[in-house]
Amino acid sequence: MRRYVLSAICCGLGACWGTVTFAQVGPSPVVVARVQQQEVAGGQTFVGTVAPARRSAVGSAVEGRVVDYPINVGDRVAQGQPLCKLLTETINLQIAAAEAELRLREEELRELQNGSRPEEIAQAQAKMEAAGALRDFALSRFRRFQQLADQGQTITQEQLEQARSAAIEAERMYLAEQQTHKMLRDGPRVEKIAQAQARRDAQAETVQQLKDQLRKHTMVAPFDGYVVAERTEVGEWVARGQVVAEVVYLDEVEIEASVLDAQIDAVRVGQSVRVEIAALRQPLFTGVVASISPQGDVKSRTFPVRIRVGNQIREDGPAIKAGMIARVTLPVGQIHTALLVPKDAIVFGGPSPVVYVVGPAPPGGAGGPPGAGGPPPGAGGPPSAVRPTGAGGAPGGRGSAGAGGPAGSSEPVASRGGNIGLSPAATGKPAAEKTASPPAEPSASPPEVVRPVPVVLGSAVGSLVEITGEVQAGDRVVVLGNERLRPFAPVMVVREQE
Repeated sequence: MRRYVLSAICCGLGACWGTVTFAQVGPSPVVVARVQQQEVAGGQTFVGTVAPARRSAVGSAVEGRVVDYPINVGDRVAQGQPLCKLLTETINLQIAAAEAELRLREEELRELQNGSRPEEIAQAQAKMEAAGALRDFALSRFRRFQQLADQGQTITQEQLEQARSAAIEAERMYLAEQQTHKMLRDGPRVEKIAQAQARRDAQAETVQQLKDQLRKHTMVAPFDGYVVAERTEVGEWVARGQVVAEVVYLDEVEIEASVLDAQIDAVRVGQSVRVEIAALRQPLFTGVVASISPQGDVKSRTFPVRIRVGNQIREDGPAIKAGMIARVTLPVGQIHTALLVPKDAIVFGGPSPVVYVVGPAPPGGAGGPPGAGGPPPGAGGPPSAVRPTGAGGAPGGRGSAGAGGPAGSSEPVASRGGNIGLSPAATGKPAAEKTASPPAEPSASPPEVVRPVPVVLGSAVGSLVEITGEVQAGDRVVVLGNERLRPFAPVMVVREQE
């Protein structure tokens, strides 16, 4: 018997501890905004399909064998990131040979630009002076032979002609050496330098052409996005122009809606529209009309309207994926007065969207719907009093708040005030010895709770969404911290958005 009593006491204490822990949880901090009242155009819903804002089928500009293919479907790639690489050994050898030829052309140009060496100029000058000396000797010898001939001395005509010829040849040799010295001293011709520069530039262009061919052996992502298709693999031969991968840009997505000609005049580029994608946990987005096609379908009399929506990029990928069904609400109806709330105030997950309206706690206390949480009519003592478990409708019996066990059970009894008591069987003391705990001190401000209000969504105006439900202009709705709120849960407003 004693063993059973101890077991009952332990169970009662464990239940009490759990209740105390729950009771000590304070109100949830939230950020609120006021319900606004504005004149808006009535909305009409159109169904469309999500498409990427940009799509690129990346192809190969050259042919070759794939040696590296580091991507998979679903990978996020950055602009310029390699997608596929071809074999480049042959092109690398061609580049090395072309660069060597370029260095040769550059050295030839440098040689011409530097001009003649001082030693070469000195050598030419020495040859010129030697030629001058030989010229002087030949000329002097010819003059001596000429005098002898004029004086009638013995000299043949042949000797005279040989002396004249030697003098003329020496004169010409001197002039040739003189011009050679002048050319070495003046340097190469401007035209020669220009020709060398042209040969150098042509070879440089050849090197750049080969490097461009090498660059084309690596296909890269044209923009930030996601890989959605693989078109080759390592070891395969890729032909020129063959697609190797497909990349889409999903940081922004587009939705195309077909609007009737009677309604297209109310649509304007730049208008804010409400976009709902039911496949997502948080399906509500705000989009902007990006373009309106001036050409309609002559059969259906509809005009394509493109709505651009900013995507949510998560670690596991984009929230909005291409191919999802989207419902777009365009403001094409009559002007009317409507209530609007920030789109962050709308909570999904139930049969219909709801907003959490902040208000004072009901008379029964915070934490439950009106009428719940207080003692039943006729129960004695304040709500925080501890009453033993009894039978029937007596105080502390089955009709009291928190009770529900049979008479004599050892379950803990907790009132709305957070005070916890044990039954006489659990404590071994008569009920008369229990006393009520002192009442809690009044708080500085009355507690506030949230109540869920189902709403029907309408048009969007910027970041605000039209709603229809049991709310009024000026009501406070939770816009931050509403993900895990319970109906009639106590809250603490930390800030109010403008």
